[in-house]
Amino acid sequence: MKRIPHDPSGEPDPLRALTLDQLRRRTSMKWRTYPADVLPLWVAEMDVPLAEPVVRAVTDALALGDTGYPAGTAYAEALAAFAEKRWGWDDLAVERTAIVPDVMLGIVEMLKLVTGPGDAVIVNSPVYPPFYHFVAHMDRRVVEAPLGADLRIDLDVLEETFRRAVTGGRRAAHLLCSPHNPTGTVHTAEELSAVAALADRHGVRVVVDEIHAPLTAAGAGFVPYLSVPGAENGLSLMSASKAWNLAGLKAALAIAGPAAAADLARLPEEVSHGPSHLGVIAHTAALTDGTAWLDALLTGLDDNRRLLAALLAEHLPDITHRPGEATYLAWLDCRALGLGDDPAEVFLERGRVALNSGIPFGTGGAGHVRLNLATSPEVITEGVRRMVAALN
Repeated sequence: MKRIPHDPSGEPDPLRALTLDQLRRRTSMKWRTYPADVLPLWVAEMDVPLAEPVVRAVTDALALGDTGYPAGTAYAEALAAFAEKRWGWDDLAVERTAIVPDVMLGIVEMLKLVTGPGDAVIVNSPVYPPFYHFVAHMDRRVVEAPLGADLRIDLDVLEETFRRAVTGGRRAAHLLCSPHNPTGTVHTAEELSAVAALADRHGVRVVVDEIHAPLTAAGAGFVPYLSVPGAENGLSLMSASKAWNLAGLKAALAIAGPAAAADLARLPEEVSHGPSHLGVIAHTAALTDGTAWLDALLTGLDDNRRLLAALLAEHLPDITHRPGEATYLAWLDCRALGLGDDPAEVFLERGRVALNSGIPFGTGGAGHVRLNLATSPEVITEGVRRMVAALN
């Protein structure tokens, strides 16, 4: 697949647009969970103004009173065009898509299609905590296949986990995070092809969360799972939510490989009533007209990755950190600091900076924290200063 890398767009860096005073006027989870003296660098919300095409599309819809139920395929068509241009993927078939409320609820619906109560859902820990919560709530068993020491998929471990999961003829699914949250790992075409081959060999169905797909660093190339050989019976969830900061405007797309079309066709019709119509409008506008804004964001995130690496090397050299190839999240190994299994608690109480604890990410998470890079360089610098202060 031929891909178009992100280039400087000429737009200003949205990460530098807002002051802390402006951000603290927000009423979302990021800015209301902790007291005002805490610097929030945790949950996956970005400190950016929305892309103007998104604001315009939603404002125009409100002016028309266009606030009913979602309909049509505009969102899927916009994603297909974006995928072809950005990732060289020209096989996203609109007829094999369905709108769903958001990626996690879409994952739940996909898992219902391919597994039953008590079946195993394999995850690659450490991984996004809702994978555990949602799967357990739907009466499936979470089974871990931990990442290797290099924070990449360990194919030997994965195969053994697949083998055990289907023992006795049980169904099983692999809930794959691509790009991976929290490590920022971008799985290669070779790795994804190997996952597909193992899944086929053992009769495991792959459901993949690709919500961070547009957020790749310079030099990294995202590969859609459904584009690799052997992935024809896979199911993918995509959204503009993370890349354009649209979590409050809920909408996502479920996408079926050619051999999974019949599975997707069994999706209950009422699921398509769950997405916000305004969300669909916003996500469609982002994918269609918001790419220059996205490119400016990606450039800013590249700068922030370098800044964080430099700050940690200078001020917190005992923290091990591999800059991610995607997402706007940094996974920090703090075990050498001697702060125990939950260093995030220490940084919060002593430094007044909120990071995600690594513990809820499963095996491999203890002693780690996740830091949100999608903010201004000044806030990142202050966040590291507070982390240093927590150790003194």
